[in-house]
Amino acid sequence: MYTQRLAHVFEKLQQMGLKQMMITDPKSIFYLTGIVNEPLERLYALYICEGKTPVLFVNRLFNIPENDFENVWHTDTDKPLEQIAARIDKTAPLGIDKEWRAAFLIPLMEMVPGLKVCLASDAVDACRACKDEAEKQLMRAASVINDEVIEKAAAFIRVGMTEKEIAAFIENEYAKAGCSSVSFPTIVSFGAHAADPHHDPDDTVLEEGNCVLIDMGCCKDHYCSDMTRTYFCGQPDADFIAVHDLVRRANEAAEAIIKPGVRLCDIDAAARNLITEAGYGAEFNHRLGHFIGQTDHEKGDVSSANENNVQPGMVFSIEPGVYLKGRFGVRIEDLVLVTEDGCEILNRVDKHWKTVG
Repeated sequence: MYTQRLAHVFEKLQQMGLKQMMITDPKSIFYLTGIVNEPLERLYALYICEGKTPVLFVNRLFNIPENDFENVWHTDTDKPLEQIAARIDKTAPLGIDKEWRAAFLIPLMEMVPGLKVCLASDAVDACRACKDEAEKQLMRAASVINDEVIEKAAAFIRVGMTEKEIAAFIENEYAKAGCSSVSFPTIVSFGAHAADPHHDPDDTVLEEGNCVLIDMGCCKDHYCSDMTRTYFCGQPDADFIAVHDLVRRANEAAEAIIKPGVRLCDIDAAARNLITEAGYGAEFNHRLGHFIGQTDHEKGDVSSANENNVQPGMVFSIEPGVYLKGRFGVRIEDLVLVTEDGCEILNRVDKHWKTVG
């Protein structure tokens, strides 16, 4: 599996006119090696070069499993950049990823005068964007947990609870399900708070007549889930029902056209045009979706600016929303996995409006 992933990265590098790259994003290193390590402020890097054994530069502070790479060790008092300078091809451009700190890159460039470096993150990010079979199963499993937990949360909600209480309930259920963490801070928003797409849960108490927007995701076995559902406490008024139905239809219209070859901007348009035609274009103030995998937001998005074509294996969110300041907000979000002839919607929880509390 890892050999195949490395081969795909080398194909991308060749297309960019490169033969060597320094990979420093711990999640990309995990993707290519299976080795888990969070180096914090310390140097940690995987050097790959055409025709050579990959080299892992790692601090002795960290325990990593035996592997098939060349391991170059250093301590806090050593000079790992000199180790790197001794192994790279100084006559060829060096690809780097977007995560490498300037505190390491600039001294290396000063140490090797004339070294040409170029941003090569896309060589790895493009591979990570299209999930292989092992990753697809992990993405499905994380979404199953999300579905189960949001249904438990909807049944748990009662008038008088705070946003923080419901968020804490969700995160506790993730822990019970064996998740390592949330994939992002859980969003629970009551009433007018739901008009802020990134509201932080606070001590606001749920009252009858409030909408309840929940945006949540977990991380299980290194892969993330993400979904949003919007409920109503008590009997919703006609405006809420109309907006909720509109957002749901926009979500479904976008999902209906997803298949390989379709442009990501056209998927965005499928949802955005419905909302704009209904008079709420200005109230849908974000892109339709983002790519997801080991992190909740990976390289790539579903937006009016992205003219790239959908490819099999891509996983991204579809999350239209309408946000009415001072009143309420509605967002409905699924994750979709692109198949050979369409897409698989990873979230199965019903998207129609529902009362809670």
